[in-house]
Amino acid sequence: MIDTIERLISEAPVVTDGAWGSLFLASGLDPGELGDAWNVTHPERVEAVPRAYVEAGSRIILTNTFRSNRITLEAHGLAGKIREINRAGVEISRRAAAGRGASVFASIGPTGKLLVTGEINREQLLAVYLEQVEILASAGADAIVIETMSDLEEAKAAVEASRKTGLPVVACIVFDSGKNKDRTMMGVTPEQAAEGLTEAGADVVGANCGQGITGLISICRRLRAATDRPLWIKPNAGLPELVNGRTVYRTNPDEFAGHVPALVEAGAAFVGGCCGTTPDFIRAVARKIRA
Repeated sequence: MIDTIERLISEAPVVTDGAWGSLFLASGLDPGELGDAWNVTHPERVEAVPRAYVEAGSRIILTNTFRSNRITLEAHGLAGKIREINRAGVEISRRAAAGRGASVFASIGPTGKLLVTGEINREQLLAVYLEQVEILASAGADAIVIETMSDLEEAKAAVEASRKTGLPVVACIVFDSGKNKDRTMMGVTPEQAAEGLTEAGADVVGANCGQGITGLISICRRLRAATDRPLWIKPNAGLPELVNGRTVYRTNPDEFAGHVPALVEAGAAFVGGCCGTTPDFIRAVARKIRA
């Protein structure tokens, strides 16, 4: 296993960070605006997010590059800034982590194009991801995190591209479908995802988004049974509800953190939050883990 991961899991469970988008919205991001562009237009607002997570107890912070692949940037007229946006994303998080002992894992997400419909093919996906991860690696990221993937085949392509950087690779799937919310949008089970990502070469596998922490405990247990890789779990603060035109998550920080021991017992080595979570959630998680 790559040294960075070995070092971190020697003191597992490792606290990661929480949601970014909701904090950007609170800082003035317009609905529909691409938050990744803030890396070059509002770097100070971006830096406030990872800095808040480090201060709350995160030992790993991500980068504001989840949607910074060429396909997504092109849709926003920003393809010409792909290098600038990705490099700035890493540099911003490195500044936030400086002197605090936190690692910076660069975030990449889905392209929005479906293999199953023929919108894109595997070779094109590989090229798109390789372009992005090479920029992230050259900017000084400690690892690559592939997150919020609904298509296992796209996730495997992202793993293949990321491995070429020589950095550790974390790969996460979204389980939000099926009667028990234990399938991906494509019908893939946790066992199939764990086996597929392990075979593809991911150093860490896991799940993020899609549902709250209680649902991801059983998902984590099933992932644990299907792979020998460390597990990375970042649940939402419950399921979103629309109240007066505003998205609301009902789980509070203490409730969320109260389920962390069960998540760790199920096998999670890396624990953080996704949609609806804030630095207060991470602070509560860190407090629970210390206890």
